[in-house]
Amino acid sequence: MAGSRFGSFKSEKGDSAASAAAAAGGAAQRRDPYDVLGVGRSATDQEIKSAFRRMALKYHPDKNGDDPVASDRFQEVTFSYNILSDPDKRRQYDTSGFEAIESDSQELELDLSSLNTVNTVFAALFSKLGVPIKTTVSATVLEEALNGSVMVSQLQLGTSVQRKVEKQTAHFYSVDITEKQAKMGLVCRVHSNDKSKFKLLYFELEENGGLSLALQEDCVKTGKVTSAGMYFLGFPVYRFEQNNLAAAAKDSDGAFFKRLDSFQPCDIHELKPGTHFFAVYGDNFFKSANYTIEVVCGESFPAEKEMLRNVEAKILTKRAELSKFESEYREVLAKFTEMTSKYTQEMQTIDQLLKERNEIHASYTSNPPLKRSSSRNKAKSPSKMPKSDPEKHHQKETKVKDHCMEGYGSEDDNSSEKKPKERFPRKKWLNIPFKLDRRKSC
Repeated sequence: MAGSRFGSFKSEKGDSAASAAAAAGGAAQRRDPYDVLGVGRSATDQEIKSAFRRMALKYHPDKNGDDPVASDRFQEVTFSYNILSDPDKRRQYDTSGFEAIESDSQELELDLSSLNTVNTVFAALFSKLGVPIKTTVSATVLEEALNGSVMVSQLQLGTSVQRKVEKQTAHFYSVDITEKQAKMGLVCRVHSNDKSKFKLLYFELEENGGLSLALQEDCVKTGKVTSAGMYFLGFPVYRFEQNNLAAAAKDSDGAFFKRLDSFQPCDIHELKPGTHFFAVYGDNFFKSANYTIEVVCGESFPAEKEMLRNVEAKILTKRAELSKFESEYREVLAKFTEMTSKYTQEMQTIDQLLKERNEIHASYTSNPPLKRSSSRNKAKSPSKMPKSDPEKHHQKETKVKDHCMEGYGSEDDNSSEKKPKERFPRKKWLNIPFKLDRRKSC
C-alpha cells in the first residue's frame, strides 16, 4: 500500500549534491532540512508532508517560469523533503549529517510535466535501459486538486470502471462509505491489461474544500498486467518501498538481506465514514494509460483479510530472522572462500610435486633424450639424402647398378662358371649378332 511520500525532484548522487549545493551556496553552507521546511526536529510525518506540499506548490517551475531563485528554492525544498520523509535517511541525518545520506541518493525522481520534449525523450531512453527513474505527480495536478478545481466522478462500491487517462493528468473518484463499511475496511485496486504505467493516489479533504495528496502507490508489473492497490482494513497493513536497483546489481547478497528492510507499515490503515477521494494518474512518458479501477468493502472478504494479516506477520518474523542469518551467512561465506582458496593452492602444489617426481624418474637412463623432427613428412621423404655422408650414398648406387647388370655378359664369354639366374627377361634386340663380315666391302 502507499506510503506518505509526496514525491520529489531527487536526482543522482552527483546531481543531487550539486543541486543542493547550488541552492544552499555550497556543500559546506547547506541549510538544515528542518529549517528549509520550517518544521521542528520533533515534527511528525504529516507536518513535514504538509510543509513540503505548501512550499513545493509555491516554488514549482510551472508557476514561476524561468525564475532562477524559485528554481533553486524548489530544489532545496525537495532535497530537504527527500531526507526528512524517509525514516532511515532522517535518522542518518540526525546522527551524522549530510555525509551519511549522500551515498543513498542514487535514484532519480522527477516531474515529467516540467521537462521539455528533449529531456523527456532522454528520460524515456534511460528508463528503457533499466535505469531506475522515479517520477512524481505533476505540480499542476496537485495545485488544481488543492484549489478544488478538479472534476470528481462518483464510484460505487463493487463496481469497476474502465477508462483511459492521458499522460501527466489524473482522473478523480469519490467513494461514500457507511460506519459499518468503514469498520469492515475498504480496498481500492487498479490494474491495466495493457501494462500501462500509472499511479494510484489517495486525497484528503481540506477545510477549504480542496484535496491534498496523502498517499500514493506506483503500479507494479506482474506478468502481463500492471497493478496497484490501497488497503484500509482496520489493522496495520504494510507496503514495500521502491528498491534501489543499481545498488542491488552491485551487491546481490546485500540486496537479498535488505530485501525486507523496506517493508514498512502504511500511515493510514483505516478510514472514517463519509466521502473519500482516489485518483489514477497517467505516469507514462508519451502515451495515455488504460486502466480499470474498483473499490470493494472488506466485509465480503473475511478470509482474505485474515490471510493477509497472517502472511504479513510471517514476513515481519522473517525480516527479524534475516538479520541473524546474515551474520551467520557472512561468517560461513568467509570460511568457504578461505577453504576454496586453500583447495586451489594445495591442488597446484601437489601437481607441481608430481611433475618434479616424474622428471626425476625419467632422468635414470644412459640414452640421450630423443629428438623429434619438427616435420613428419620431412623424416619420411626418400628423395632427400643425408648431407653428412655423400660417399656412402655413391657406394649404394654402384651396388644397385652392378646388381642390375649381372647376367648380361657377351656371347664370347667362355667361362665355365654357371651363369646366375637372370633376374629380368632378355629383350629381343639383345640377340642381334654384332659380328661384321669382313669379306664384304664397306
